Amino acid sequence: MSGTKEKPFRIYLRLLRYVRPYKRPLGESVLATVFYSLFSGVSIYLIVPLLNTFFSQGAPHAASLPGSAGFLDRARIIASDFMNEFIFSGTKSEALIRICIVIVAAFLLRNLFGYAQSYFMAFVEQGSMRDIRNSLYRKIQDLSIGYFTSERTGSLISRITNDVFVINGGVTASFVTLIREPLLIAVYLTIALILSWKLTLLSFLVAPFMLIAISRLGMRLHRQGDLSQRLIADLTSLLQETISGIKVVHSFGMEKYEIDKFESKTHNYFKSMLKMTRIRNLSNPITEFLSILTAGVIIYFGGMQVLQSQALKPAEFITFLFAIFQMMPAIKELTTVSTRIYESSAAGKRVFELLDEKGSIPEIPGAALVSDFKQEIKFENVWFKYPSSRIGRSSRTDGATVLRGVNFSAAKGEILAIVGPSGGGKTTIIDLIPRFYDPTEGNIFIDGVNLRNVSISTLRNQIGIVSQETILFNDTVRNNIAYGLADYPADRIIEAARAANAHEFIMQLPQGYDTAIGERGTKLSGGQRQRISIARALLKNPPVMIFDEATSALDSESELLVQEAIERLMQNRTSIVIAHRLSTIKNADKIIVVEGGQIVQRGKHQELVRQKGGIYKRLYEMQFSD
Repeated sequence: MSGTKEKPFRIYLRLLRYVRPYKRPLGESVLATVFYSLFSGVSIYLIVPLLNTFFSQGAPHAASLPGSAGFLDRARIIASDFMNEFIFSGTKSEALIRICIVIVAAFLLRNLFGYAQSYFMAFVEQGSMRDIRNSLYRKIQDLSIGYFTSERTGSLISRITNDVFVINGGVTASFVTLIREPLLIAVYLTIALILSWKLTLLSFLVAPFMLIAISRLGMRLHRQGDLSQRLIADLTSLLQETISGIKVVHSFGMEKYEIDKFESKTHNYFKSMLKMTRIRNLSNPITEFLSILTAGVIIYFGGMQVLQSQALKPAEFITFLFAIFQMMPAIKELTTVSTRIYESSAAGKRVFELLDEKGSIPEIPGAALVSDFKQEIKFENVWFKYPSSRIGRSSRTDGATVLRGVNFSAAKGEILAIVGPSGGGKTTIIDLIPRFYDPTEGNIFIDGVNLRNVSISTLRNQIGIVSQETILFNDTVRNNIAYGLADYPADRIIEAARAANAHEFIMQLPQGYDTAIGERGTKLSGGQRQRISIARALLKNPPVMIFDEATSALDSESELLVQEAIERLMQNRTSIVIAHRLSTIKNADKIIVVEGGQIVQRGKHQELVRQKGGIYKRLYEMQFSD
């Protein structure tokens, strides 16, 4: 698998690209955040007139505004004038009513804008997470078959679920925490500066120490987060494998072994998450301790200004403390941003490893469209070896080469059978025809056109495949037969099922064609699943059919029914058959015998049986020794 070596910050910037389509709700969220912050500040600053109303001996008077006053002094006096004119006019009782009304209004608007901000931000978060998951799923559909031979299913599932969930926290950190908290800090800081700029500067002496501590924790969290995501991927993979193979587990009495293995995985994940939680949660006590230390110093020096120099009024000092202590949670939340970004970057790294994977089969621009199969499929000196990620070797001489100089053709309407010992390369040959892989060397042609120059989708529309491992989906019988064909007529589905010897058993199911058949068709027998698969191929009606040992895993009765259905399916079509039982290919137009990646014999059944010492004759005699 290709990995990404990008730094955490660059990975994070790539993640934020998924937010671009949501500029409008993002802007609305930011605007709501601005008003939320402003009304939060208003609700705090209203403490001053409230306290003055209770404790002042007379109606307050506007302070004079000297010409030499600084900016903060001017702001402070303007705010006092505003309160004197609109709040304190009239009696104390009337002022108290006005203050209560303004406070209620301020908190109401603050909460309304807070709700709006949360709603719009949720739209951005969930929309971007949906787009990431959709991108991952589209990529999975685009990858070549070879990729899935070396990548575990559980790991892929974990990337789409667990990793994307972790990424969501990083998006929230950027567009909620990094916008709302700085705005709140700015509002509260403005109030604090207006009330006492000296105490405000004193309160920020510890900020550099906070930043250094949180930065170091963030780097450690990134490394641990990457490990945790890989461990949960291993856990998901093991779970998926065990559930899909539960019958094998029970039949071999391996329940204790699988439980021990699963508990070992969960224990490793437990230790990793515990370590990550410890690192993440260190930021809170560090920030809180430094904040309380600062608060103690502020209370002492501020109290001295109130008690001795009277540079600060009691109501202003209390409001200053409110502003500073309201600022502390915002600062505390802001210090967690780096840790959340590092966590999401670690998850994003795994997501982009998949999105950057180059395993898909390339299609050239303007590829030829295959509208019909007219002449032949031809292999010309085809060599093939699987990618090193699957076999772990790279040179042709080390045994990794699967096919060696394969040459044959299958004309339209012919039945071509491929036989030979296991591991000889039979399945690889038929996997090359629909371009699940491309040859390492040599060429494959359809009607004289190189497959590399053909549109993959139109090529595969000409081909139907019935394999030994029947793949059905957790859906109804009807939808499995008509898979990929929207709004198909019911009579055509029934016709295909009859031709596949499937109609009779389908009608005996509880809901007939509308019966759900379970995951991978587990509610049906092997023969029934295979006949559904054949009905699906019949309904697609392709000119080329590929059969990969379609009857080898069936009992005699099921094999007979399936073989009848296959013979109907082969009529008037080009058929390429991998045959385990040679009795099923006696009437084939051509038979090629593959051993060690090479074609060692070719001809018709009667010709090959007469060739003394040949592999075909030996296989035939082994099957019909009686």
